[in-house]
Amino acid sequence: MTARIQKGKLAIAKELYDFIENEALPGSGLDSETYWKNFEQVVVDLSPKNKALLAKRDDIQAKIDEWHRNNKFELEAYKAFLKEIGYLLPEVEDFKISTENVDEEIALLAGPQLVVPVRNARYCLNAANARWGSLYDALYGFDVISEEGGAEKGKGYNPVRGAKVIEFAKNFLDETFPLAQGSHKDVTSYVVEQNKLVVTLKDGAKTSLKHEAQFVGFNGEASAPTQIVLKNNGLHVVIEIDASSPIGQTDTAGVKDLTLEAAVTTIQDLEDSIAAVDAEEKVEGYRNWLGLMKGTLEESIEKNGKTITRKLNPDLTHKNLIGGETKIHGRSLMLLRNVGHLMTNPAILVDGAEIYEGIMDALITPLLSFADIKGQNEIKNSRKGSMYIVKPKMHGPEEVAFAVELFERAEQALGLPAKTLKIGIMDEERRTSVNLKNCIAQAKDRTIFINTGFMDRTGDEIHTFMEAGPFVRKGEVKAQIWFPAYENRNVMVGLQAGLRGKAQIGKGMWPKPDMLLDMYNSKIEHPEAGASCAWVPSPTGAVIHAIHYHKVSVPSRQQELLQTEALPLDDLLTPPLAKDTNWSEEEKTKELENNCQGILGYVVRWVDLGVGCSKVPDINNVGLMEDRATLRISSQHVANWLRHGIVSKEQVEEVMQRMAKIVDEQNANDPEYTPMAPGFDGYAYQAAYDLIFKGGEQPSGYTEPLLHAARLKLKGYTGD
Repeated sequence: MTARIQKGKLAIAKELYDFIENEALPGSGLDSETYWKNFEQVVVDLSPKNKALLAKRDDIQAKIDEWHRNNKFELEAYKAFLKEIGYLLPEVEDFKISTENVDEEIALLAGPQLVVPVRNARYCLNAANARWGSLYDALYGFDVISEEGGAEKGKGYNPVRGAKVIEFAKNFLDETFPLAQGSHKDVTSYVVEQNKLVVTLKDGAKTSLKHEAQFVGFNGEASAPTQIVLKNNGLHVVIEIDASSPIGQTDTAGVKDLTLEAAVTTIQDLEDSIAAVDAEEKVEGYRNWLGLMKGTLEESIEKNGKTITRKLNPDLTHKNLIGGETKIHGRSLMLLRNVGHLMTNPAILVDGAEIYEGIMDALITPLLSFADIKGQNEIKNSRKGSMYIVKPKMHGPEEVAFAVELFERAEQALGLPAKTLKIGIMDEERRTSVNLKNCIAQAKDRTIFINTGFMDRTGDEIHTFMEAGPFVRKGEVKAQIWFPAYENRNVMVGLQAGLRGKAQIGKGMWPKPDMLLDMYNSKIEHPEAGASCAWVPSPTGAVIHAIHYHKVSVPSRQQELLQTEALPLDDLLTPPLAKDTNWSEEEKTKELENNCQGILGYVVRWVDLGVGCSKVPDINNVGLMEDRATLRISSQHVANWLRHGIVSKEQVEEVMQRMAKIVDEQNANDPEYTPMAPGFDGYAYQAAYDLIFKGGEQPSGYTEPLLHAARLKLKGYTGD
């Protein structure tokens, strides 16, 4: 039985109530009675609307299922049907967003974006501090630099590998900040004379940057600088000079490192990358966000027998070229992803029923941001007094309008200025994709972000067409015509709605955190597509991905794209159904093994350990970032093949049990891990089983209802 505090119709878990009363409200200027009274009123007013929107989702999906059972897919007939049921809406007239008070990191700068689970304080701080990162460290520690020719990483410093790192870095300088003559490899000194960068080469010749405006400042003495600050495409690169350091001693100019401006923005996540099923787990996330906004969050870790305390980095300063100092933001600008409209949470009951978690997030998270919104903190996030809330999993413009109404009510309840709460619209559900212009129009004075989320979007694609026929194999989904149309139209609709220079247009996650060479070779496609940010799985990944934003000027690319036509809506509406299903038994088994292993590897850690985002080894032992979105794809894909007889129940059960044993082996060294075999009767295994065999009946194919139910059972929650 959960201890609760009664406030009007609200029954609040004591742990959450105490956190609000003792940590969140003090210093806010709000009194407790007013806060909870307003909270109750918003919940009472908006819960029925929330419920009705979810019922509409179910009603629409039921009609779509029925249509596919009775009709062979034909595009024109299908489009007519979608219009008839109000799924495909008439497009609104042209407009431009009018969002104001937006920080430059969102409005103007293009660069990598981190996404981190806000329940983990260490990850929160690492991500916030990933605005700046060492290029030398990123290259040395990962696979962008080959280990061939004696360049192995090893335990100690390998000078052969170090030389390769330095060569790569000097090539980067030559490409990004070319000298008027010669190469950065031949520099013997960088000095500042009469506010200009003077570069001396090995042959004694003096030169400067080819584009002198790229030099923006320095630190140290002009005749012996310790830092040279350069800027390209809005992003800074700092040449670190220390001839007495171990690396600087080996460099003719004493260069010891390049520091790159990397994760310009970070999404601190209350949603897909965390498991938070009750007040205890929600409070962990809320408390960390409060600490980030106050600037007080710290985390101590043991490393090599020493205690290291992590905290938020200060801002940076450098001497500018007009005799003063310039301050540069020292941290990634943080957005907070709240949950969507679907889930309820037992942290608060209203009239005995669980509250909608999205309403709860909207009424609590802005309160936690008061110090930053009102400028009461020394370590600032927004300098514009705005809070940036990413809102996921919305279906169509009505649901965006509901989120806007919720934000308006939250502002009123908390006494915040109108439009303080900005909205990031995640274009990851099909009804939003096909009506994206209308969705943005509903939030045109609050929109600061749209992005493509391929994983959730694919899960919704499969669920929407569950009855239409069997899908292609999972690895072939991106090769179908809907996918380039989805990615292209997201950018084009955003640009036509005036997001350039006012809001972010984002792209999805690189899923292989240890394979950064592949990322380096391929992820440049995101800025080339006109996206001003793209997700990376680590601070190191952010440093490597930052190079792409030096190679591509995103504002210029966006201007070029505005002169082109978007790919047709018809492509987006064409499902990735298999044209034939004559796969061999071996191919079907491999597909099942890949899906089931990923499902089990993720679900067992989510349910048993409360880990919402895991690096899960796949069937080939390649570590892949898994969250609920990847789980949604895999479970829906197997459910689809079951539905259409591509595989049998017996086949799936056999593969699941075999994969469970492999997952057990992969986790054998974790003392907190509970094996699934040989019983196959734990909460986690049952949840994974149900995600597949009950996949067709899950709302929009979402995984949260079954995951939450399993973890709550594990925690002994029986409801009150």
